[in-house]
Amino acid sequence: MNVSSRPMLPRGPYLLCDDTVLPDVPLVDKAARLVAGGARVLQLRMKRTPPRAALAAAREVVALCRRAGALCLLNDRVDLALLAGADGVHVGDEDLPPEAARELLGPGRLVGVTVRGVEGARAARDAGADYVGVGPVFATMTKQVGAPVLGLETFAEVVRGSPLPVVGIGGVKLWNIGRVAAAGAHGAAVVSDALLAKDITERVRQLLAAFEQGGVGD
Repeated sequence: MNVSSRPMLPRGPYLLCDDTVLPDVPLVDKAARLVAGGARVLQLRMKRTPPRAALAAAREVVALCRRAGALCLLNDRVDLALLAGADGVHVGDEDLPPEAARELLGPGRLVGVTVRGVEGARAARDAGADYVGVGPVFATMTKQVGAPVLGLETFAEVVRGSPLPVVGIGGVKLWNIGRVAAAGAHGAAVVSDALLAKDITERVRQLLAAFEQGGVGD
């Protein structure tokens, strides 16, 4: 595979299938509900799952996403992404460096990177990343990030200055995802608002519609 055959990150909600949220439900079941709602990109984040179980789950989720025409990215774990045949990885600012992820993955898979501002986005581009996650846009309790909340105004400034597509991360919910889209974001990462919804599949449909409506003026 080469750069021209690398998949493109779909615009819209970016759903996370996390083993720390709704932990009693198997990852594959959570992924199936997200995809059934129309998720076009899913990030599998497994911080607590033992290695063998993580690989088995990754292979199942990748296959599920492929059947649905959705992309599946692995959080941090380049090894699992390769073994499971995932579409790429997302690495945080304390994870494997993006240039190392690109070297291991080759040119045919996506690499996303968490950054905190425009300079970080430029560095990510130079390291071979395809998109950046920027945040926290809003306060969040799902993951402790140790970084100040940006707010929509600062987030929009980063979007305008970024050389890569930007996915807003941190505290994104149904009521504010349209505002993230209106700020110019390519995507918006959602974790607990989807996985803790009474009906996960229906919530994904609502998130898709809200993001599209918020980005109408782009």
